[in-house]
Amino acid sequence: MSGHSKWSKLKHSKGAVDAKRSNLFTKIAHTIIIAAKEGGGDSAANFKLRLAIDKAKQANMPKENVERAIDRGLGKTGEGIIESATYEVFFPGKIAFIIETLTDNKNRTMGELRRVINQYDGNFAQQGAVLWMFDKKGIIRINKEKIKNQDEFELLIIDLGADDFKEEKDELAIYTQPENLEKVKEGIEKNGIEIDYAEIEWFAKDPIEISPAQQSKIDKIFAGLDEIGEINDYYTNIK
Repeated sequence: MSGHSKWSKLKHSKGAVDAKRSNLFTKIAHTIIIAAKEGGGDSAANFKLRLAIDKAKQANMPKENVERAIDRGLGKTGEGIIESATYEVFFPGKIAFIIETLTDNKNRTMGELRRVINQYDGNFAQQGAVLWMFDKKGIIRINKEKIKNQDEFELLIIDLGADDFKEEKDELAIYTQPENLEKVKEGIEKNGIEIDYAEIEWFAKDPIEISPAQQSKIDKIFAGLDEIGEINDYYTNIK
């Protein structure tokens, strides 16, 4: 899956990626905290916060948890500061990862991340050594059954500023420039079409093929990363 995203995988597997519900809620709460910290607690004026709250609703996260996370991001609770960090990693076979974390203890998170990476013969890369291999894009996913007239819908999203779209099984995936994601998402919703997923993600410029043996190893890496509560998202350059 080129540009594999933690959140995208979560949506498609109906929660199977995060077997522990509390772990999932922690990840979402951290996303809300950072969004509120960076852009304020008004979701009407803070698009990043709206995206995070959408994730919370999809996961049936209690409203009080959402409100508490917003208050923490605004510094109202007196709890520890949540910080973001991005790590670039290489595994054998030219497999590259971008790993984004949100944590109140970078040393602890780094220790857990290093354990997984070392277990599968990976190495931390220098800053920029992996990022240049990826482009950042807005991505919207909609179940095709929700689109009554696909020809009209395609004209709509082009007019709204979408760069590209493609059918992926039972979904239509719509790609935008990061700065256009809000406009395209809101334009679609104003036309009465419910969106299943929307986010800004990293996508590999030149995805690589891997062998079945490598895929088995990658699946184990995914599982190890998914157990680390402070990992917010991760992306790879594999197809």
